[in-house]
Amino acid sequence: MQKDSASWYSCWFDTPYYHILYKERNDAEAHLFMDNLTHYLNLPEEAKILDLACGKGRHSIYLNQLGYEVTGADLSVNSIAIASQHANEKLHFKVHDMRLPFDEKYDAVFNLFTSFGYFENDEDNFKTLSSIKQSLNEYGFAVIDFLNADYVIPNLVPEEVKTVDGIDFHIKRYVKDKHIYKEIDFEDKGEKFHYTEKVQALALSDFEAMMEKAGIYLLDVFGDYKLRKFYKKESERLIMIFK
Repeated sequence: MQKDSASWYSCWFDTPYYHILYKERNDAEAHLFMDNLTHYLNLPEEAKILDLACGKGRHSIYLNQLGYEVTGADLSVNSIAIASQHANEKLHFKVHDMRLPFDEKYDAVFNLFTSFGYFENDEDNFKTLSSIKQSLNEYGFAVIDFLNADYVIPNLVPEEVKTVDGIDFHIKRYVKDKHIYKEIDFEDKGEKFHYTEKVQALALSDFEAMMEKAGIYLLDVFGDYKLRKFYKKESERLIMIFK
């Protein structure tokens, strides 16, 4: 089964296989990141946080456990349905396109785990940045946690097979037209599947240019989830704090 790569994120993220392939994601690491981030931002105890492109809500749920009022938003209907099982008075989930601003204003907007750069054109990236800015209140901060292309590209694993829940996922990675691709092939219940992940290989300088255009102030940049200094060739992550 071939899915249209032009809107790969709307189909792949909505399948159960996406969640199977990435089920081993490290919750301890995610919790450490949220602890470090909320401490660094010195958010008020009752802060309202928007988790933009929240997936099944693992960051949202933990932020809510820390005492914050959290809204998790994602384009994937299935992911929001799963996340909503954890909803409560201070934890809400909704289907939302991150290119569109929210009516409500937040103390913090988080866009985590490389949930940016999926679109085909730069204008959609700019719309996303602008909508994040518009969704912040006067004192709010925003965070984008993106891959560091200058580290990731030289260290790409071209091919591997990952077996999860009895399914062999055949994965190929490559760079083409300033995008990082991941081709995923597997077979389940007698049917063959093919999906493509595709993210723009945006560097810090690309974000800086977009932020300047959007009237956004980049306040700090970190290179990992422990919020250590960013090194262009060595850091695995590109974590940007702005308002």
